[in-house]
Amino acid sequence: MTPPRVTPPPVTLRPADPPARLLLVRTSALGDVVHCLPVLRALRRHLPQAAIAWVVEEAMAPLLAGHPDLDRVIPVALRRWRRAPLSRDSRDGLRRAVAAMRDFAPDAALDLMGNHKGALLARLSAAPRVIGLARPARREPASALWITDPVVPPPGTEHAVDRALALLAALGLPAGEAADFGAARLLPAAAPLDDGGRPYAFLHPGAGWGNKVYPPARWGAVARRLAAEAGLETRVSVAPGEEELARQVVSAAGGAAREAPAAGLAVLVSLLRGARLALGGDTGPLHLAHALGVPALLVHGPTDPRRSGPYGAPRQAVWETLPCSFCYKRFNDIKACLRVVPAERVAAGALALLDGTPGETAAGAALREAAGRMIV
Repeated sequence: MTPPRVTPPPVTLRPADPPARLLLVRTSALGDVVHCLPVLRALRRHLPQAAIAWVVEEAMAPLLAGHPDLDRVIPVALRRWRRAPLSRDSRDGLRRAVAAMRDFAPDAALDLMGNHKGALLARLSAAPRVIGLARPARREPASALWITDPVVPPPGTEHAVDRALALLAALGLPAGEAADFGAARLLPAAAPLDDGGRPYAFLHPGAGWGNKVYPPARWGAVARRLAAEAGLETRVSVAPGEEELARQVVSAAGGAAREAPAAGLAVLVSLLRGARLALGGDTGPLHLAHALGVPALLVHGPTDPRRSGPYGAPRQAVWETLPCSFCYKRFNDIKACLRVVPAERVAAGALALLDGTPGETAAGAALREAAGRMIV
């Protein structure tokens, strides 16, 4: 007689003992590094005895240096190395980085990048487990080849912060908790800028993509209105390579703004901590401002605020819906998606933030988008 078939109970693939040594891989850019900070805080909160290291681009390393939740920062110079990949400096630098990762001896590496670069670095660490998003959710789907523990994010997971936090499930940790950026842990020695008590707004007009840059003349108009209606002078961040852009904004502001050199993350954090308000596009300094708890208003064009807007504060994003909006394509110049956003809407959103009622104009934009209104 054939015995009845017994269906085995489902197996939950979660480790009984979470790894004791964890390596985070998110090298750049600044905004992306900021979006992964809640992963670090969650790991330290749930695994207080774990050793945690972070692989990060050398230019971003000062943001994590001395962070109380990190045991080690492993800087890499991928941007510099790729300019001369076969040079001795590049080869030696990569060897040192790989040696540092293997010296840390991680039990698991978390690829927080979703591309070949991040996944390959995680594999080069020799971690027995490489955790990352599953193929359909990755920026470069083919890079799933390097992942040993793929994670499918829950349905409806859109924002970059939530996508990063989804990886915690592979460690048996809750992935749906409120995100904590750990503002006080970021460069604690960078005190708020002391400007004799005079309040100011911070403006970062630049961006990594030319089509993320809001027209300088319109930022000038926003600065004039902030001065007239809120008594705020605008400090225009002068990042390396963006000097002319900052000058254009200051010139358009007609005395309502002045340049504020922001070379280095410590100076940038001091400027942000002293500001009553931060303005800019979808760019690292604005995501850093939001993480630090500074009221931040972001103007979006080629990127979707649901994926990279101010986390947990969608009404602090201003955008307009065109057929070409959220294209995620890089261009060197300003495109229609930003040109159609009037300075009046940005200024009104900024003033609403100062009054504690953020995003009134952005809310209107959200309603228009929900209604399917398209501007042609």
